[in-house]
Amino acid sequence: MADLGTAWPWLSLILLGAFHGLNPAMGWLFAVALGLQEGRLRAVVEALLPIAIGHAASTGLVAIAIGLLQLAVSRELLLLLGGALLLAFAAYKVATRFRHPRWVGMRVKPHELALWSFLMATAHGAGLMLVPVLAHLRPASAVPALATAGHAGHAMAAGSSIGSGLAAVALHTLAMFLVMGLIAVVVYQEVGVEVLRRAWINLDLIWVGALALAGLITLVLGLWAL
Repeated sequence: MADLGTAWPWLSLILLGAFHGLNPAMGWLFAVALGLQEGRLRAVVEALLPIAIGHAASTGLVAIAIGLLQLAVSRELLLLLGGALLLAFAAYKVATRFRHPRWVGMRVKPHELALWSFLMATAHGAGLMLVPVLAHLRPASAVPALATAGHAGHAMAAGSSIGSGLAAVALHTLAMFLVMGLIAVVVYQEVGVEVLRRAWINLDLIWVGALALAGLITLVLGLWAL
């Protein structure tokens, strides 16, 4: 059984995936709307996979970037940069009043739905939330070791780092997909979107608060490791 020090990044990825799945802006509300428009549950279910693929593509780009940066900078610097970026992005979302990407209509093909999900995840900084977790998937001793490695060693390290990041994205996306799918089906079959008008909370504000909190935690982790 893995100890907590080894398991916590993966547990965090699952929890973040569940949190992203709870957010209607990440896709379940769009899936429900498509189902109501067509009058069938199958339309809701069919929308979930393209949405998950778009989300995975957005967070995957962040994972690849982090994997490559880990080969050039220390974990401490990566955490400090990531924390500053998260706080800056949270401030940007507040300054732009939580602006969302516009979409032309509800008649969308699967690849268009995946593109919409990619844009939404990117615009909301979903991948940025994974920075502190992704930064801890590679041992801190890896960067000094790379200084003496040859080209083959660098290539292997890059492949390993990016591979770990993409595995993290897959786990994160699976958790999001399951939570998003459960909510979408329950809302479509049992609750209905009208409940959102009666019991709506400001999820944009919660999301920005989560971005800011993630930024502060990431900065603290970076400073603590110095």
